[in-house]
Amino acid sequence: MALSEHYLTEEMHPIDIVESIAQYNEWDFDRLEDDQIAMAVDGQWRNYSITLAWSHNDETLRLICTFEIDPPAERLATLHEGLNAVNDQCWAGCFSYWAQEKLMVYKYGLMLAGGNIATPEQIDTMIAAAVTSAERYYPAFQLMCWTDKTAKEALQIAIAKAYGHA
Repeated sequence: MALSEHYLTEEMHPIDIVESIAQYNEWDFDRLEDDQIAMAVDGQWRNYSITLAWSHNDETLRLICTFEIDPPAERLATLHEGLNAVNDQCWAGCFSYWAQEKLMVYKYGLMLAGGNIATPEQIDTMIAAAVTSAERYYPAFQLMCWTDKTAKEALQIAIAKAYGHA
């Protein structure tokens, strides 16, 4: 059954849809404002903090997925080199490192200009893409920060996307 079949046909606010998805998945969440929600999503490697916010001004649903990382100063150049390589592989979103907050951040914006509405499937896919990307690259980021491996060597551990099925 498609996610949208759980909803009425009337238009829903994007953050209301996110809240419904969070309830359905039994994720801890906090509706910060009418246009913003924060939640915690368990991954294999760690818990991820995910915030979604709706901007009326530019009709964009913004997602930010974060996890803590505090690399030693001497490994920052390797981490930044690795971030560039990772972002070359990410088509729906990008990573950045917020040094002051000591957070790795995955960002994505769903632009809905012209009065378009977000569907539950789109929002679910945004959240899944964030967690999947964080899970895929988390081990590589750890190697970049805490070993003497180069960014290229560390990225070899990133879990490759599987195609097809057995």
